Amino acid sequence: MKSIRIFFLLTLILVASSGLFAQGAPKAAGSNLTIGLLMVGPYNDHGWSQANYEGMQYVIAKVPGTKLVYIDKVNPADRPGTTASQLGESLVAQGARFVAFTSDDMTDEAIKFAQAHPEIFVIMTSGDQQWKEGKAYKPLANMINIMGRMEYGKMIAGVAAAMTTKTGQIGYLGPLINDETRRLASSVYLGARYAWVNYLKKDPAQLKFRVTWIGYWFNIPGVTSDPTQVVDEFFNSGCDVVISGIDTTEAVTEASKYHSQGKDVWAIPYDYTKAMDEGKSVSLGVPYFNWGPAYVKAAKDAMAGTWQSHFEWNDPDWKNINNVDTSAVGFKKGVLTVNASQTVDKFVKELAGGLNLWKGPLNLQDGTQYLAAGKAATDLQIWYLPQLLQGMTGQSVSK
Repeated sequence: MKSIRIFFLLTLILVASSGLFAQGAPKAAGSNLTIGLLMVGPYNDHGWSQANYEGMQYVIAKVPGTKLVYIDKVNPADRPGTTASQLGESLVAQGARFVAFTSDDMTDEAIKFAQAHPEIFVIMTSGDQQWKEGKAYKPLANMINIMGRMEYGKMIAGVAAAMTTKTGQIGYLGPLINDETRRLASSVYLGARYAWVNYLKKDPAQLKFRVTWIGYWFNIPGVTSDPTQVVDEFFNSGCDVVISGIDTTEAVTEASKYHSQGKDVWAIPYDYTKAMDEGKSVSLGVPYFNWGPAYVKAAKDAMAGTWQSHFEWNDPDWKNINNVDTSAVGFKKGVLTVNASQTVDKFVKELAGGLNLWKGPLNLQDGTQYLAAGKAATDLQIWYLPQLLQGMTGQSVSK
């Protein structure tokens, strides 16, 4: 009898740990909500972190009763020996009932924090832990994942680059290598190749698309490759357009330097609507995230008691991709020629009408088939892209 009781208790423990008895969502916050924000870089980086920071400022402006406390530079270089979950604890000590971890770099720490604080609403920006069909699913009633479908913005950037390049050589300044960065770099290539073949009527083999990864989301001296040197190498080796995938604006500042020397080069920054400000004369445009609308919904759900754990991967608003109140992803045009600008507009309309560039025939970089002719990729196939695509030069996996 004793052994039966022990077996029963062990079974309960196993079931509980599996998540079948998962705790419900946190109690509604009510009319007042303090939001805690953790950013991997400086809040004013003109890139990823600033886009998230301004997304939360949008919440404060739109949702009465909310206030913001934040910590930026949450990374091993700026805060050695301090973890994101520990910093999350400090935000809770300041009254936060809602904490947003806004970098893939914080994934494990966000999970650790959410498990330790079932009473706190948690956002994991760019993660997939609450995607039931995903590879990383871990049911947590107090967590949601939010990501914008930047694949569209990157495709538009690719079109802008292809319509501008005079050498047929495009450089992509990549951060670290993971599923997200592979699919975004590949989205740029798909857009560039589409424009090269369908608008310019050129041989796709003549389009050169090179990817160089620096090793992190932004420069860490002595740890990453120097993005300034990477951009210089692109321009000095024949590329005349550099598209950035990192959080900061070295692509634009270096293009401005070369432009001042009389060279015809251009850049496309990333993440933030005002990222072109540091080089307006050379910036073709910028694909950017608009986190405000999704963050507003999450805050309202936390306050009203309608919070439900889920994964969201949000489309642009195809009626107006630059609508600050509705579109998760946008593209702001820069110094495009009239023809290139009109072509970008045409491409956006084609996307809005259902054009799908994630459709076969497509091969992976090593030549293996990714998508058979006529077959469209599933969301899972896009999210977990295992390699760069055939036609791209650069590493697909970390060494």
